[in-house]
Parts: sequence; C-alpha cells; structure tokens
Amino acid sequence: MKAPHIVIIKQKYTAAGGSERFVERALEALGEENLRLTLITRRWTSVANAEIITCNPFHIGRAWRQWAFGRAACRIAAQWPTAIVQSHERTPCCDIYRAGDGVHREWLKQRARVEGALSSIGATLSPFHHFILRSEEKLYRSSRLKAVICNSNMVRDEIKHYFGLPDEKLFTIYNGIDHRHFHPGLRSLHRGGIRQRLGITETDYTLLFVGSGFLRKGLATCIAAAAKLPQNTHLIVIGRDKAQSRYQDLASNHGLNGRVHFLGEQRDVTPFYGAADALVLPSLYDPFANVVLEAMACGLPVVTSLKCGAVDIIQHGLNGFIRDALDVQGIIADLQELVDPAVREAVGHAARTTVLPLTPKEMSQRMLSLYTRLLPVAEARGAALSARAG
Repeated sequence: MKAPHIVIIKQKYTAAGGSERFVERALEALGEENLRLTLITRRWTSVANAEIITCNPFHIGRAWRQWAFGRAACRIAAQWPTAIVQSHERTPCCDIYRAGDGVHREWLKQRARVEGALSSIGATLSPFHHFILRSEEKLYRSSRLKAVICNSNMVRDEIKHYFGLPDEKLFTIYNGIDHRHFHPGLRSLHRGGIRQRLGITETDYTLLFVGSGFLRKGLATCIAAAAKLPQNTHLIVIGRDKAQSRYQDLASNHGLNGRVHFLGEQRDVTPFYGAADALVLPSLYDPFANVVLEAMACGLPVVTSLKCGAVDIIQHGLNGFIRDALDVQGIIADLQELVDPAVREAVGHAARTTVLPLTPKEMSQRMLSLYTRLLPVAEARGAALSARAG
C-alpha cells in the first residue's frame, strides 16, 4: 500500500489559537512519517513538512468568509481524488473532520447560561451562527465523512447526542505535548524575571489565565474569584478580546487594581507558565484547551470546568480541579486550597505525570493508523472517478 497523501483544510494560523497549534504540531510530527502533506489555507506561516496552497476568496463578513473559503478549498482538494482530505473547518468534502471547535449547538447552549434566552435566540438567528449550525448539520450528514477526530470524549459524546454518529466513526485523539518544551524547569528559568517585570514578588500567589474570547474562557469568574483570595493574589491574563476594557473595569470594581495584568496575545507562553502558581480556566465551553495540557506538563495545578475536555483526564483534587464554570464559590475553594505550596507541588506533580504519555509521536501514530484505515476508501474513490472519466 502506497504512502498516503493527506490534504488538510484549515483557514488560518493565529499564534494564540489552540486549533492552529494542533495543526502545527501534527504537521511537524507527521512530517517524520512517509506521507505527502498539503495544507489549504487562507493564511499560514511556512511549514517545512507540507506544501502550502493559499486561497482567500473575496468575502464580506464572517459567514461569507466561511462559505467562500470552504467552497474554494473543496474545489482545490478535488484535484487529488485519491487523497485523504482532513478538514478543520465544517466542510462536507472531507473524509476526516477534526472537531477541534466542539459542537456549535452546545456552545450556544452554554453561552445562554450567562447571556440569557433572548441572546440565545438572537445568536441562532444571526447569519453567522445560522450558517455554522447548517454547515455542521450538512457535514455530519455527508456520505463522504468516514471519521471524526475528537480531542476529548466529551466532544465525542456531544456529537453522538446531537447527530447520532456511530462509535466506529468517532476517534478520540488527544493533542500531543512536547515535554522538552513544556516542563517544570521553566519555573527556575522565568519565575523571577517575569514577576519582577510585572511587580509581583516571589511570595505573591499568582494565577495564570490563557485564552482569547474572555466570555467563553470564563475570565469574569477568574476575576470574581481572585477578589476573594488573599491580598497578595495576582492574575496574569494572556489573550485578547474586543471587550477587554470591560474586564479591566470589572477588575477595578473588584478592588484588584495593579493585581490583574492584561498582557495580550503572546507567541510564547512558556515564561508565564514558569512564573505562575496555578492555571485557572473556568471555560463555559472548551473542547480541550491546549493550555491545560501545557500547564499540566509544566507541573502547574489546573482549575478548569466541567465543560472543558480536560474532564477526561483530571481527577478532582488529585491532579487538578474541575467545577461548573459558574460555580464561583467552588472555584474560590479550590484556589484557596492551592495557596498552600505543598498542595500545589503535589497536584502539579500528579498533573505532569498524567500528561506524560500524550506526546506528538503518540498522536501522529494514532492519526497515521486512521489514515492507513481510510486509504483504501480514497483509492477506490479515485478508481471510480477514473472509470467514469474513461
């Protein structure tokens, strides 16, 4: 059986994007295998192991952009009928879909918990959300779709619930972590320098929040919790949001002036893992945040939510903490427990031990196994098209 040609569809690369980092790591890992890799994208940095084809059709607005890119990408992918097409967008022309964004219907349901029923109705009626919901439905009903890569069992179960896909089409493949890059030694490398830069002392209790889209990632809950912790508590915020000024005002209203540090997007988050005592990410909905795995690999305790895919691997109180995203009092209790350095050390050590098996090599082997399984399907499709053309 010949080596597979894998065509990957992904719109763009953003330094802070978890899905993008998955693609980047996957391409690096798969590049070591005997594969031909092609990436169809609107915008991406160069990748040594893949041919990059850029397509950025004219568009106005988000819905049109999604539609135009998906249509153009499918046209390009069609020139390789024997290739296995893996899409990270909701396009019906793929053999494999990676559900890195989870289920949009579930996200809208969780968002309604904080924005109310009227906002939920408005979201459903908006052109963008209406398009995404229709695209998701069309994708999962596609006869071409042979496999869905889920980055957590939580997402796998949601897809089964909403779309009725059978188990044999659903594959949970966790993101791989480079443990040479994310490790507990970052503490000695960066803790002093980052804290001095931000005006944080060595003994100050320092929490880290990493994520763009502050509503979805639960920053308001983080701020409310930090206000109830000891007076030497600091919160470092990495990420961006158009409404950042509102969250800055929220921090001020909670009496946290000078103790919440908004640093925007960071291409390299590792120094901040080294500077922090714990990661707090009470997301309303997060299929499986890469930052959780990265923090755990660095030996940081993690406090996250029941609607984060990390529920697959975190045992509450042992290698991390899991609460409902809106359970502020419960999150405060967990963070109070982590004020004790001995507790942080024990939970952080258990966290790193948990994620050590999740390597890029392990991820690439599982993906390669899936490609090998689907290669006869792609070859049969190419033969059928050749026969019809002849």
